[in-house]
Amino acid sequence: MSEIKKVVLAYSGGLDTSIIIPWLKENYGNPEIIAVAGDVGQNDELEGLEEKAIKTGASKLYVMDLVDEMVDDVIIPSMQMGAKYEDYLLGTAFARPVIAKGLVDIAKKEGADAIAHGCTGKGNDQIRFELAIKRFAPEMKIIAPWREWSIKSRNEEIDYAEAHNVPLKINRETSYSKDKNLWHLSHEGLDLEDPAAEPQYDKPGFLEMGVSPVKAPDAPTYVTIDFEKGWPVAVDGEKMKASDIIRKLNKLGGDNGIGLLDIVENRMTGMKDRGVYETPGGAILYRAHEVLEMITIDKDTAHMKSKLAVDFADLVYNGKWFTPLREALSAFATETQKHVTGQVKLKLYKGNIITAGVTSPETLYSEDIVTFQESDYNQNDATGFINLWGLPDTVLALRDQGKLNK
Repeated sequence: MSEIKKVVLAYSGGLDTSIIIPWLKENYGNPEIIAVAGDVGQNDELEGLEEKAIKTGASKLYVMDLVDEMVDDVIIPSMQMGAKYEDYLLGTAFARPVIAKGLVDIAKKEGADAIAHGCTGKGNDQIRFELAIKRFAPEMKIIAPWREWSIKSRNEEIDYAEAHNVPLKINRETSYSKDKNLWHLSHEGLDLEDPAAEPQYDKPGFLEMGVSPVKAPDAPTYVTIDFEKGWPVAVDGEKMKASDIIRKLNKLGGDNGIGLLDIVENRMTGMKDRGVYETPGGAILYRAHEVLEMITIDKDTAHMKSKLAVDFADLVYNGKWFTPLREALSAFATETQKHVTGQVKLKLYKGNIITAGVTSPETLYSEDIVTFQESDYNQNDATGFINLWGLPDTVLALRDQGKLNK
């Protein structure tokens, strides 16, 4: 430990990372602590962060602007693949690759001896951070206090913070474990650790990105989203970059109770974990993209893509973003998006996303072919198709009846 003179700390200003600064100084020979926060769209959580970091013992704070990198390099490519992990839209997992890579960049710039993080030894984030760090700085020492210290609970963390005069924005009754970025907000802990307990959606202060469906307006809200080659480019006719589209959809979705998910998921560490997620804009964007793909992607590609989406989501969830397989699957997803251009209209109503129309200059849908009215389609063509498609079944039946080869 005496060799550790300078530590770069992944710093959010939350409970875990706030007490890590004095803990590192006490247990690693008083090293210099450089706090590094990734701005991934958590907004108000960044307010007063520098003052707090320095007050608790850090020498400086870096705030990395990572919003567009996260959106353009991770979120949209994952949406194009349709990646979901057990219905979870991967909000926390999306942010980790860009934050971890940024940590390495600053650690190298500062000549740090180690990188520290506040992830618990039970969760997925420790894996996500450390795999990315190993990818870009394989010799860098990693310090994970939750795997070393004697603290066993969030209550004990609060005790430690109070004993060391570390200011906190939470108390013992509101100390949900939360992760927030532009894409989502997660809630874990406290009453949510009991799957039988209904989330307190309507309790003031619980939801932060919107309202519950119960409190949503009684009238629907319509929204149109334009895509070019699978990339969102406009909302209600207004062109904007992808991160601003997510901000716009967050507001519309949040106002209408969209994007709430209560799930018991399978963590990579083997345990089941209950979490509540708010992903209003993400839920809308995923749905719009799926609707447009229905008319622009052929059957075989669509079915293969849905199978590979599960593998892709596993890679994202399990911290394998910077891997050859993920890159190869992203290349596949990009190829599938060549004709995913068009406009989707959705109706948002009390937590529901209802398709209200879809158009595309690249559509594969032919009303003339599929119509119940008169068309150019020759229905007699189906006879030969069915005979050939059903030939194996016919041969099986003849064998079972003893009539084959007679």
